[in-house]
Amino acid sequence: MRIYLDNAATTALDPEVFEAMKPFMLEDFGNPSSTHAHGRKVRAAIESSRKKIAELLNCTPGEIIFTSGGTEADNALIVSGAQTYGIKHAISTPIEHHAVTHTLEILAKKGIVQLHHVQLDEKGHVDLAHLEELLKQHPKPLISLMHANNEIGNLLDLKRVGEMAKEYKAFFHSDTVQTMGHYAHNMKELHVCGLTAAAHKFHGPKGVGFMYIQKDHKIEQFIHGGAQERNMRGGTENVYGIIGIAKALEIAYREMHEHQQYITKLKSRMIEKLKANIPGVLFNGDSDNLNKSLYTVLNVSLPESDENDMLLFNLDLQGISASGGSACSSGATTGSHVLGALYPNSKRAAIRFSFSKFNTEEHIDTAVEKLASFINVAV
Repeated sequence: MRIYLDNAATTALDPEVFEAMKPFMLEDFGNPSSTHAHGRKVRAAIESSRKKIAELLNCTPGEIIFTSGGTEADNALIVSGAQTYGIKHAISTPIEHHAVTHTLEILAKKGIVQLHHVQLDEKGHVDLAHLEELLKQHPKPLISLMHANNEIGNLLDLKRVGEMAKEYKAFFHSDTVQTMGHYAHNMKELHVCGLTAAAHKFHGPKGVGFMYIQKDHKIEQFIHGGAQERNMRGGTENVYGIIGIAKALEIAYREMHEHQQYITKLKSRMIEKLKANIPGVLFNGDSDNLNKSLYTVLNVSLPESDENDMLLFNLDLQGISASGGSACSSGATTGSHVLGALYPNSKRAAIRFSFSKFNTEEHIDTAVEKLASFINVAV
């Protein structure tokens, strides 16, 4: 039996989602831009999916634009947001997802914006007092801060930052890829200009996502060559992906409270068992704080050892899938830029375990048992 504990990287497709997608793979194959009956039926399904997502987020259908995933959505909101409003300053942190950090660094390198990093506390949380200082110094900037960090799980007070952004007339973008489908997002209460989602993070299909663009902060078209997606994104739509993301989000909202409780118990169980079985174990960021971190992510800091480089490999041999890096580079050999920024001199090993509704207590117990056996032998 293999145990999958890398759900922040991707999640298993929910069977109910697959059933919703199947007709649009095999039967309803029309191009949604065609005006005949085949095309009209598919167009109606896309718009029905858009409406469903808008209802769940408490926004209008016109504020939802489908994309290929979170990376494209982040790029579109940042690049087009800066261009549309002539933004000269951007405020972010060095521990954002690379879809954000690399995009901002390219804009800064081209001289389009000046990039300013807000200070972080010792746990990796955004210093809101310093954020306000930056907002006072740099009028009408672009703010890009993720709702939950994909590696350490730290949560941002999205509502508070949105209020600050509104006060200082900033264009506020938030990467919500790790929290969409796990927390409720009421867009009538959040002063966010744009946020992003990827279906495969909440048991939907890969290769599809969406961006929410607040109706009073529209941005210029990002992909040209067609009038699809409200003239915002050219190209034939990923129809069955769109059907899938809407169904996945519907299921996530329907079962959200139940899953939050269930997965939080799994995370708590792993924290307790790691502390009991591995001397010197710590946790990176605030990932062991259930009130300040994403309930699906636990980033474990392990004592220094010559065997640390082999930990993920050994876990994999034992049938346990986990990550040592970010959600989109689990197999990379380079170190984590998030942990490097927070713990530049640390030589401790780090493993990110991330959970879903398909995990069990047995999975947790087995993973801790195997990890403890490697650590205890090494020390």
